[in-house]
Formats: sequence, C-alpha cells, structure tokens
Amino acid sequence: MFKWLSGKKAEETPKVHSLDLEELKEQLKTELNVGADLVFRTLKRDGEKLIFCLIDSLIDSTKLDEVVIKSIMNHKEIEWTCEGISKVLPMASIHAVNQLGEVVQGINQGKVYIYSEGQPYGILADVSKNLVRGLEKAETESLVYGPKISFTESLQSNINILRNNIKDEDLCTEDLTVGRRSKTKAKIVYIRGIADEQIVNTFKQRLNELELDYIPGTTVLGQYIESNSWTVFPQLMTTELPDRISIALYRGKVAVLMDRSPDALYGPTSFFAFFESTEDVYMRWNMGLFLRLLRLVATFISVLLTPAYVAVLTYHYEVIPSPLLLSLGESRARVPFPPVFETLLLEFVIELLREAGARLPTKVGQTIGIVGGIIIGQAAVQAGFTSNILIIILCLSALGSFTTPSYLMGTAIRLIRFPIILMAGLWGGIGIMIAFCFFIIHLLRLETIGGPYLTPIYPARIKDIGYSFFKLPPQYFSFRPITNRTKDKERFPKKKAKQKKDVDE
Repeated sequence: MFKWLSGKKAEETPKVHSLDLEELKEQLKTELNVGADLVFRTLKRDGEKLIFCLIDSLIDSTKLDEVVIKSIMNHKEIEWTCEGISKVLPMASIHAVNQLGEVVQGINQGKVYIYSEGQPYGILADVSKNLVRGLEKAETESLVYGPKISFTESLQSNINILRNNIKDEDLCTEDLTVGRRSKTKAKIVYIRGIADEQIVNTFKQRLNELELDYIPGTTVLGQYIESNSWTVFPQLMTTELPDRISIALYRGKVAVLMDRSPDALYGPTSFFAFFESTEDVYMRWNMGLFLRLLRLVATFISVLLTPAYVAVLTYHYEVIPSPLLLSLGESRARVPFPPVFETLLLEFVIELLREAGARLPTKVGQTIGIVGGIIIGQAAVQAGFTSNILIIILCLSALGSFTTPSYLMGTAIRLIRFPIILMAGLWGGIGIMIAFCFFIIHLLRLETIGGPYLTPIYPARIKDIGYSFFKLPPQYFSFRPITNRTKDKERFPKKKAKQKKDVDE
C-alpha cells in the first residue's frame, strides 16, 4: 500500500527536494544526532544516485539487503522515482514524503529513507528490527481456568492476539501517538455498535490533550487520564490478560494499548470490577459467585479486623467474652507498647517482608517471605514486642488483601488500613466508623470515565449487579451492562436462551 503523506511540519522544516545529497546528509546528522549509528548507503547508475538513510541499531540488516536493496538492483529497468521504486518493493506499507521532519521521524522509528537526487519525494520503507519476547504465561494475574497467555511489549503482537480472540468486523483500532518527544505508538480499541461513542470520545479527548514528553507505560498513562489523581483507588483497570480485554470490549468498554508496554488499560471501571477475576467467567456460576463474595468479605475483614483489635483493647474491653479476655491478658502481659503502636509496628514489618519478597529473585523472595515471617513473628512474641493473637489477626488481614485479583486495588486496601488503625487508637469504635464513613463518602464522590465509581450500588442499577459482585446462570445475562450505555444492549435473545431442545426434537 503506497501512501502520499503531506507533512505536518511543512512550515517548520525544509522540503527534501530543495537540498542536494550532501546538504541532506548534513541536515539529517544535525537533526538525528545519533553519531556513528546514522548510516548512508549509495547506489549509482548512469550518473544517477540513490541514497539510503538509516539508523543501523534500529533496522534489520537482512531485511534491508534482501528485500529492499536486492529488489531495486534486480530491476535495472525501473526509474528511480517514488512510483518506480514502490512497484518493485515487496512491502505492505510504503510512504512517500518530502518534508525533512517526516524523514527524521521515520528514520527514528526504524525505517529506511530512499531518495534519488532531484526527485520531489523520497520513500520511507519499514525495515525495523522487532525486539519481541515470545508469548508467555501471565505473571501478575494467576488463573486456574481460562487462557493464561499474556500480552507482550509489542503493540502489533498484542493487536494480533486481540484480533484472534475477537473475529468481529466491527472491532476498531485507532492509532495514537503519546509523548511529545518519545512519540510512542498507541491504539484505542473498541467494538463499534457496542461501545458508547461518548465514552470513546472521552478517551480520545483526554489522550489527545496530553502534552508530555514521555510516558513509560499504560499504568502511568492511566494516572494522567483518570478523573481524580489524588485518590489511592485506581479508576481504570490495567491487565496483562488479552482474554480480560476481550470480555471487557464485548461489555461496551474501551481499551488502550501502548507499544513497549505489556499491560492494557480499559474503562469505564467500577470499584467492584476490581474484585472480579477472569476465571469467574469460565467457572460454574455458583462457584464464581462464592469466590467473588469470598473476595469481598476477605477485603472487608482485611480493612477492619486489625483496627477492631486496636479499638477493643484500647476502649472496649466489655465486648470481649470472659474466657477470651483472660487469654488476651496473658498474651499481652509482657508487651510494653499500646495496641495501636504494636499493630502499626507489625503492619510495617509485614509490608517490609512483602516488598522484599517482591524485589528479590523468585526463589530467594519466597524463602525470605516464608522463613522471615515465621522467624520475625516468633522472635517478636518471645521478646515481648507483640502478642501471638495479634500475629494471627495480622496474618488474616494480609491474606484478605492478597485475595484481590487487581494488584493496584490490593495495594490500596493495604494502604487505607493505616489511617483506620490510627483512628481506632484515637477514638476506638467511633474512630473506625468516622474513617470508614470518610472512605465511603470518598468512593461515592469518585468518578470513572463514563460514570460513578460505585455503580451499580450508586446510582442503583439492579440489572448490573450480576456483572459486579453477584452472579447468576449465564442464560440470565442476555443484556449488556446498562452502566456502559452500550448501543447494542442485547447479547442474545432472552426467550431462546431459556429453551432447551434435545437433538431428536
């Protein structure tokens, strides 16, 4: 496919045909500033010169020699013009350019610029070297059921995976460039006819308004386009699972993928969506319902269990049964610290162990996490720094936070425990309620792209509860989520889904 491009930098940079070859070389050396990596190769024929400009470290030399140069040399009868050269190059995409700014940008992307002196246009041909790791199992999102393949750092590879999953002619991918200096390629992905145009336009507007020099990945990109940057709660979902993106697109959501980023970003996303795992879709509905409710209960316990311990021991001894009160008294007999300081100290130690285990090599990290936790916990109890009952409570709280499928949401849950523990130490149960109400009000005020953060609870969307924390048999989900304002609201005919026919009928 041969394209003529009109330069966006026509007023800023000179046209190539106004320069002779030596001037062109000097201009490219000045603009690119890459030193010895900038290579010029020249072909001569009957007084004509054909120059190839490229950055050696970015191109595939075999593709350049075997596909580009060899094809031109084997067709000696062609004219060295854009039309003539484009006819003999067996390449899918060739661009004709005449602006120096376009030439510099193309060479920086791993393309070779082919120019014949005196011609009004040159050619940019893609001979870039693709440094892509193979398809591997997802690391941060562990699954028992469902596909386990993960995205890679190649944007083209990730789009290919999505198109293999979604063979829908309405699957749309729109090109973007993020980063004023880095010029990283990105794509907005959605299904036309399902995704709401207003949500798609909101994504486009927020992405196009970014004026940053460099964005390292989709997780950072999400922080720039989300509605509230001060909250600890993530408002857009990031995932490395293509299957999760496919399910989200069919529900009317919009995804963003970036080159050199192994994660995809999608929205709109509610608070309860962060507790949904992809394997819930593949399991039987009752099993998926149990696991989803288990995660929500575990999160609730993780947030409130240690603050409740601090509040009860500081202000509310009367709520403890007498047999348990005796055990608590014996356990805390040697502890010199107040419950709030004791709890915060151990919470800090657990976070240190978790961070050390995540940063160390896999085998060493697992050993540090298990052995370090056992040794430190036992030593702390024997030394009188803490009680053994608090160790049990902290372990339950940590396990509850680790059940969250989203790493970002799990980190947010662990983080909000600290202010709630402080409030419990200051005012007991009243302090817990004040802090808890503060976070509820904060969640009610939050917005994600496309709507409120606590949907379908606020505003109430009874039909969408099955897509959040409740789950029913699949034949009852004949509609798409109302919250996403999808165009095509029906997934399948509701009446036919309930009809069960045998083969002989």
